[in-house]
Amino acid sequence: MKRYAILAAMTAAFCSTPAWAADWRQVFNGKDLSDWKHVGPGYMSVEDGLIRTHGGMGLLYWTGGPIGDCVLRVVYKMRDENDNSGVFIRIPSEPAEPWMPVNKGYEVQIDNIAQGEDEYHITGTLYSLTKPLSKPGKPGPKWNTMDITLDGPRTIVVVNGQKVTDYTEGQPVPPKKLSFEPDRGRRPDKGWFGLQNHSDNDIVFFKEVALKPLK
Repeated sequence: MKRYAILAAMTAAFCSTPAWAADWRQVFNGKDLSDWKHVGPGYMSVEDGLIRTHGGMGLLYWTGGPIGDCVLRVVYKMRDENDNSGVFIRIPSEPAEPWMPVNKGYEVQIDNIAQGEDEYHITGTLYSLTKPLSKPGKPGPKWNTMDITLDGPRTIVVVNGQKVTDYTEGQPVPPKKLSFEPDRGRRPDKGWFGLQNHSDNDIVFFKEVALKPLK
């Protein structure tokens, strides 16, 4: 009887494991950047199993092709109290230089609000396009988990378990004010994605980049 009780407990524990856990595909292998390419100034390296930014402004993009109807998970931390980077999504074609993704894709911001900036430039927003629903980003050398859901024309960004952005193509956005802000207009449902290296003074580390298809 005791043996059956132990077996039942083991079965219950196995069945309670989330069904989606095995569906994550790690696209950074923790060793090198063999599935990635870099465009623009600066570069990225792998140090102690982490992607590290150097200089910029450039973009390290995944060469696996366009993604859509999935969740993109990025786990990152800043070196200092406030460093700048971003996750670019919905890029319409394979990048050959860093400014096409800026103008034609979306940047999911990694940044704390600096002096003179507004809420359109905080972690988890679509840079210069959306205001945050919450501000859960952790500054400095603390790990953050960012989940970006691409569901057709809808983009949802959750940082550390809290929703920051929920935007659907066609919803109103403020007009473009500065030359380095993205062009306004619809983005594709599927697109390329990448990680930004912003400048010599902005050092960000990434320890996980993973994809999970929507059911």
